[in-house]
Amino acid sequence: MTTPIHPGTATYVRDTLDLLGDKDPLAVLAETPAWMAARFEGLSNVALRTPEADGKWSMTQVMAHLTDTEIAYGWRARIMLTQHHPPLHGFDENAWMTRFNCADADASEAVHAFVALRQWNMRVWRCATDADLKRMGVHAERGPESFDLLRRMAAGHDLRHRRQIERLLKIVR
Repeated sequence: MTTPIHPGTATYVRDTLDLLGDKDPLAVLAETPAWMAARFEGLSNVALRTPEADGKWSMTQVMAHLTDTEIAYGWRARIMLTQHHPPLHGFDENAWMTRFNCADADASEAVHAFVALRQWNMRVWRCATDADLKRMGVHAERGPESFDLLRRMAAGHDLRHRRQIERLLKIVR
């Protein structure tokens, strides 16, 4: 039995890849930790916990989400490079946000965790050969995906949330 593909999935993938455009995904992935750390520096807890709007995330929640997705992307990358057509599990980001009480997370701890995880994952992203970029996994919601697509989606995801942080900074400053 296959998992049905969510109807908004194709739009999400296209929009995420459009954010990346012709930027080098490795460059985006490498620069995001310092970019994020600089944006969080010196902000009060009130600013960090102020959501963009009702039902939207705060900067702390965005950082917690990026840290969680760093775990997911790192796992997917490793499994794709070591197994033949592995399943790539999705996750419910809002369930993780609620279940792990990310609204009350320590933003500094989330930034540090993200930076460390990204640094470790960069070793994996950088070791990929041209042949590795063609390796395939099967995403639970999106179907077959190449390692190249995974890497570009990770970089585009960074840019999506960097844009969100910029919007939040306009609200809290």
